[in-house]
Amino acid sequence: MADLNFRTATRADVPAILELLADDEISRSRETAPTPESVDAAYWSAFEAIDADPRNELIVADAGGEVVGTCQLTFTPSLSRRGTERMTIEAVRIRRDQRGRGLGRQLMAWSLDRARARGCRLAQLTTDKRRTDAHRFYASLGFEASHQGFKIAL
Repeated sequence: MADLNFRTATRADVPAILELLADDEISRSRETAPTPESVDAAYWSAFEAIDADPRNELIVADAGGEVVGTCQLTFTPSLSRRGTERMTIEAVRIRRDQRGRGLGRQLMAWSLDRARARGCRLAQLTTDKRRTDAHRFYASLGFEASHQGFKIAL
């Protein structure tokens, strides 16, 4: 695999990102395969909103022109922790045929460096309770399971 380049996703990357998000036992039930813009405008509208928001970055790991990984970084100002900004990492995925090669570790290291460069003092993420391999991975990076998270579908 060629050297990884981490960059902000473009509109042309959206189909590959959607494939990464759907290629997962847990998320398969809530994601669909990439569709033309005319079929499912919601994905395209979401991309446009993320792309226009300076506090959101949709990142791809590019290896020789192929998208092999992705994550979304959201930067949130806060009055807690003495007014520090925090980064939330969402939707971390590495293409199935590229897993186990350290690409996820590189993507996370790059993301944490991105947070530091922006002056963030905290990085946080959530992961489904069923993702035990992901839990071990995040713990190996120094993340601690410090909070209980809750969600509600609206």
